[in-house]
Amino acid sequence: MSSKEIAYQKIYEENYPKVMRLCMGYTAGNDSLAKDLVQETFIKIWQNLDGFRNESGIGTWIYRICVNTCLAEIRRERKKERELQIDSLQVSDSSDNPVEKEDMLVLLYKCINKLSSTNKAIILLELEGLPQLEISEIIGIKHEAVRTRIHRIKQQLTKCVNNE
Repeated sequence: MSSKEIAYQKIYEENYPKVMRLCMGYTAGNDSLAKDLVQETFIKIWQNLDGFRNESGIGTWIYRICVNTCLAEIRRERKKERELQIDSLQVSDSSDNPVEKEDMLVLLYKCINKLSSTNKAIILLELEGLPQLEISEIIGIKHEAVRTRIHRIKQQLTKCVNNE
């Protein structure tokens, strides 16, 4: 195995779950579409791995590729309605009722899907636990703007979830 293949394998193993969660968020839980986007993301990573210049962290570079891949898909599929599929999503809230968890998750993803593509990217990366500074690098806007947008997005999502 070449050094590039070894490096790629390590990148794949360390980042697959994060990329998959981000793609699941973009696809509103559509597992097959998310897997296609993950595959497309990792193909781009392989194709551009030699050109990675270490100007940002490898995670930031991977998220940027993933976000751009997802945004390109949204542009391609803008006119199509997508069904929300949540079979493989996991819920992290503390409710013991699985039906209640699933209902809340469906509602949250419906609300996230109403956001603009940039705001959707920001909140999905925030939910992924990325530092806001890294989100600003990935999205290409100032850190202060990310902080402000996250606050506004949370307000929007709260209103949406509460049907206000």
